[in-house]
Amino acid sequence: MKTIFLQAPDGGMLPQLLMFGAIILVFYFFMIRPQQKKMRDQKKFREQLTKGMMVVTIGGLHGKLLAVEDDTVIIEVDKGIRLTFDKSAISMEATAKVQ
Repeated sequence: MKTIFLQAPDGGMLPQLLMFGAIILVFYFFMIRPQQKKMRDQKKFREQLTKGMMVVTIGGLHGKLLAVEDDTVIIEVDKGIRLTFDKSAISMEATAKVQ
């Protein structure tokens, strides 16, 4: 009875290696690749920030860019209220119309 449980099917290692390879490909195409594309697009957007753009920070703060420096930006959120943020805190452009 014990010998029945200890026997393995005679398929070899090739099917298992192919299955692991397929799982790795699925993870790459559905998880890793889209995340890399999103990061690339976000970096490109942050490099194209210009004075006068309406932006939204990752914290949800809306404002107008007054100055863009190397690593920081100055945002005016209300008349006379200016805040300094890192460029990495800018999430998206806020000029899209809400319907």
